[in-house]
Amino acid sequence: MEILQGVWEVIVSIFSNSGYAYFFTAEGGMKNLVMILIAFFFLWLGIKKGFEPLLMIPIAFGMLLANIPEANLAVQYHDLDGFRDLLAGRGEFVGCTPGLMDFLYFGVKAGIYPPLIFLGIGAMTDFTPLIANPKSFILGAAAQFGIFFTYICAVSIFGFAPNEAGSIAIIGGADGPTAIFVTSILAPALLPTIAVAAYSYMALVPVIQPPIMRALTTKKERSVVMGNLRPVSKLEKILFPIMVTVVVSLLLPDAATLVGMLMLGNLLKESGRTERIAKAAQNELMNIITIMLGISVGATTNAQSFLKKETAFIILLGLVAFALGTASGVLFGKLMYVFTKGKVNPLIGSAGVSAVPMAARVSQKEGQKENPSNFLLMHAMGPNVSGVIGSAVAAGILLTLLR
Repeated sequence: MEILQGVWEVIVSIFSNSGYAYFFTAEGGMKNLVMILIAFFFLWLGIKKGFEPLLMIPIAFGMLLANIPEANLAVQYHDLDGFRDLLAGRGEFVGCTPGLMDFLYFGVKAGIYPPLIFLGIGAMTDFTPLIANPKSFILGAAAQFGIFFTYICAVSIFGFAPNEAGSIAIIGGADGPTAIFVTSILAPALLPTIAVAAYSYMALVPVIQPPIMRALTTKKERSVVMGNLRPVSKLEKILFPIMVTVVVSLLLPDAATLVGMLMLGNLLKESGRTERIAKAAQNELMNIITIMLGISVGATTNAQSFLKKETAFIILLGLVAFALGTASGVLFGKLMYVFTKGKVNPLIGSAGVSAVPMAARVSQKEGQKENPSNFLLMHAMGPNVSGVIGSAVAAGILLTLLR
């Protein structure tokens, strides 16, 4: 009997110190269970539905790890100055012991990962449709309207501080790295919620955009077949990233980091002299940074910091920003349809958000529903890649005004 009693005590001790017991005995333990279920939902979106799986799966798994009780895998140390002091040999971490996720998260806090992501995006992006049709810049710019409208709403209606409102509003650009970059500077405390919202809406582009596009356009407008784009010379492709960097960076120095890295990646691709490092930026570098960014951002979403009332407001405002960005792009597309006497299909305006290339594919799909012979993909890629530049410019404006 004593042996059985001893075994039972060991079993009870193991269970009482396990994460399973934490769910039911610790204050707020059920919140961890809720976050684990949310992580399962995001894993389902990434694996089953294929919504941005390269980022959705690492973020969801980081969220799962962060909310396993007693595992201590959530990002704990958010003070960038503390990292600087430690790396310089001055002082020690106070209040908690940093772990793997804390050190991976340093790349987010220090603004390292988003620009490197932009480098990879630039190396994978073909700006030919934009160069061939510069009017696409208008649609890319128009789709940023949601950012600035949401900023005003967040400050005047919901009472967020200007720096917090700027971080929330940038969700409307549908550009995860830009949202992370801006938020890490303006409102680091909101980073977990904003990062999850930004990538969620990027992943849900095929769900959110089509109803808005159909509501704002007629069957006749959606059926418009656009003409072929003009050929673009090699010289134009090389000069484009150089000139965009110069013009934008001189106008908005705070946008130089993102725009500069985006254009450097594109120049590596188009120059014809740096094929090896262009491929490295497209593949190895992009993949490594994506893993570290995704899992460390996911690991910030522990239940205690994520499950708050303001989280719902942020997610709601992010949806408003994204929906308005889509709508403003389509409405400007309708305006171009009128001025060109029916030569522009308004559906391409929805691609002005920065979800490349998913938003352009949605434009293509919606156009083909009305006219099976329609091929809008390359025309939609113009506003789409313009939206990448536009979101970086919008980020530069917010940082210039609010930092």
